[in-house]
Amino acid sequence: MRRFDLIRYAVVAVCGGALAVSGFAVRAGAQAAAQKPFEPYSGQPGKDVVWVPTPQPLVEKMLDMAQVTPQDFVMDLGSGDGRTVITAAKRGATALGIEYNPDMVALSERNAAAANVTAKATFRKADLFETDLSKATVITMFLLPSINMKLRPKILDLKPGTRIVTNTFTMEEWQADQQETISGDCSGWCTALLWYVPAKVEGTWKVTAGGNSSNLTLKQEFQNLTGSLGSSPITDAKMKGEEITFTVGPAKYTGKVTGNSMSGRIAGGAGGSWSATK
Repeated sequence: MRRFDLIRYAVVAVCGGALAVSGFAVRAGAQAAAQKPFEPYSGQPGKDVVWVPTPQPLVEKMLDMAQVTPQDFVMDLGSGDGRTVITAAKRGATALGIEYNPDMVALSERNAAAANVTAKATFRKADLFETDLSKATVITMFLLPSINMKLRPKILDLKPGTRIVTNTFTMEEWQADQQETISGDCSGWCTALLWYVPAKVEGTWKVTAGGNSSNLTLKQEFQNLTGSLGSSPITDAKMKGEEITFTVGPAKYTGKVTGNSMSGRIAGGAGGSWSATK
């Protein structure tokens, strides 16, 4: 082989080696990228909303307001990285996250395993609009107002007393029963709102108190009530889940609604107990 040909062969061989190394590096890089764990980012697009994490201090506040205990079944709608479900599980509650993004579900499961709460915290890849919410005693959400409103009819049909807690966003004219804003470690998205699903009591009830009977007529707008007991108007009338309160003159009635019956106590006036059937 001539010297020129030897030099050309050497150059091609070296260049070919470099190309081979470069090709290997590209393939190795692609494989490493494919194996890199999923990491969400604030503002990541989702099915119905973008993902923005709820600050951990507000997660704690939301669960505090809902008075979550080990007896509760907590459902987090749009559970993201699983932080609310995991925090509820650490409090002893059974908690389920509903999340449409399978990568988020897998991430949540890893986070739950790292927190050692997999016995209490589970996650389901599902559409929140198609999910059965009836087992929940507490529902947490960080969704847009339009999504809250789409869910509202379904929520209002849940068992009376079910607690609903949202980060920041309202249910429009269904006013929250409690609202709190935190400061300190929270610099954004720092307001929690709590609702109790009210028992449905609108209509006419026959009330018995002190041996006397009269009709209690109620009109209802979410947790707020108006109406009359006999010929006397009621005031300060409200539902808090299954609990009803109203005032007639000097007498304050408190009680519990169970289906088509109510019973409770009267403070002031003649006092005593009362009951009602529908």
